[in-house]
Amino acid sequence: MPRFVIERAIPEIGSADRAALASAAHKSNDVLAAMQSENKQIQWEHSYVARDKTFCIYLAGDESVIEEHSERSGFPASVVTRVSKMIDPVTAEP
Repeated sequence: MPRFVIERAIPEIGSADRAALASAAHKSNDVLAAMQSENKQIQWEHSYVARDKTFCIYLAGDESVIEEHSERSGFPASVVTRVSKMIDPVTAEP
């Protein structure tokens, strides 16, 4: 499945406490489970929280599935970018 980076503008998310983040993750997981039971290809890998945004890494069949998750969960998908390549420290090795 293709990998996507989703930028979400969520005011004050950077100052959210653990309980609020757990609640958001639970809500997202519920929507993901429902979509997967409908045979939709989508998987959440992880998210980074920075100030008033999250940057979420997802695997999905295509961008429309990401948009559907956003609508159903209530978490905005401000920018959705398909990852074309990945590099890491090992990339430098011959």
